[in-house]
Amino acid sequence: MHCPVSFEKVLIMEELKTGTTTLALVVKGGVVIAADHRVTAGYMVAHKVGKKVYKIDDFIGMTTAGLVGDLQTLFRYLKAEAELYKYKKGTRITVSGLATLLANMLNQTKFAPFYVQIIIAGYDTGPHVFSIDEAGGSVEDKYVSTGSGSPFVYGVLEDSFKENMSKEDGIDLAIRAISTSLQRDAATGNGIDIVTITPDEGYKEIPEEEVQKRIKKLK
Repeated sequence: MHCPVSFEKVLIMEELKTGTTTLALVVKGGVVIAADHRVTAGYMVAHKVGKKVYKIDDFIGMTTAGLVGDLQTLFRYLKAEAELYKYKKGTRITVSGLATLLANMLNQTKFAPFYVQIIIAGYDTGPHVFSIDEAGGSVEDKYVSTGSGSPFVYGVLEDSFKENMSKEDGIDLAIRAISTSLQRDAATGNGIDIVTITPDEGYKEIPEEEVQKRIKKLK
């Protein structure tokens, strides 16, 4: 039986859950994942180097927007389930399988929910990006953004995203999109993390130095 959530708690959660910007997009032969660093608590910058992109396994990553405690709990759960699946089945869990697992878990707790917006992205037989909401809704798309900065990101992606764009173009587009949010959304800031996932290289974090070089070049 689920415990009721007080109205006051809901208001607090709503204030805390969306102060961030994350995105993931499908490119030719892989996916690109990106997020800013700033962690906010209402109008306060709680952390300037928050981690919002996590490695589930060598070919699946997730982005996090919402309450830090909820997100860290879900990450640990998903990582353990992915490892357990590989141990039992002798093969990796698919991106859609992991997204469905998370969606089912969130749906079961929707009356006392985790306050999160999550993107599951990765590569199995092909590249996949799933948006998962706090009630367990799971939608696959070519690109997804979450958090308070997402309206600005979608403006860039709607204008510039192309089917089968190269990984390099995808990285630059992700940087442009997050940079737009950095300029317009007060809850987004303090740098950008970029991750790519491809069948050849798996989960790869782009060094901060390269991200900064690309930002300067794009300007």
